[in-house]
Amino acid sequence: MAYLGKLGNHRNFGLLFIRVGLGAMFMYHGFPKLMGGPEGWAGLGASTKYVGITFLPVMWGFLAAVVETLGGLLIALGLIFRPVCLLLVINLIVAAAMHLGKGDGISGAAHAIEDAIMFAGLFFVGPGSYSLDKK
Repeated sequence: MAYLGKLGNHRNFGLLFIRVGLGAMFMYHGFPKLMGGPEGWAGLGASTKYVGITFLPVMWGFLAAVVETLGGLLIALGLIFRPVCLLLVINLIVAAAMHLGKGDGISGAAHAIEDAIMFAGLFFVGPGSYSLDKK
């Protein structure tokens, strides 16, 4: 497969593609949560009970919505990339715990687990050359 041999030269484009795609989808899913207001945030924040946090659900829900929406934008731009990846991993661990705690099983938690694995990997790899974090 010699014709695929030079694709390694385009790693930075691959990272850009992943960042923009994931970032756009997180903004798409996060924005309605952010606009949900205190009632929506309380419901979202109640998910923290599955990791042992039972206080201030409105605050946790608001922070989760901000991390998902603004984090998606920052991931796409490659700005403060590694801290945002870490915040998204934490957010997704709570989401996976919520699905498992509600009895959805691994199939219900799979999407959150897959995204957490992706952001954990990106945390170590970095945003690539085509990012605002590029030095």
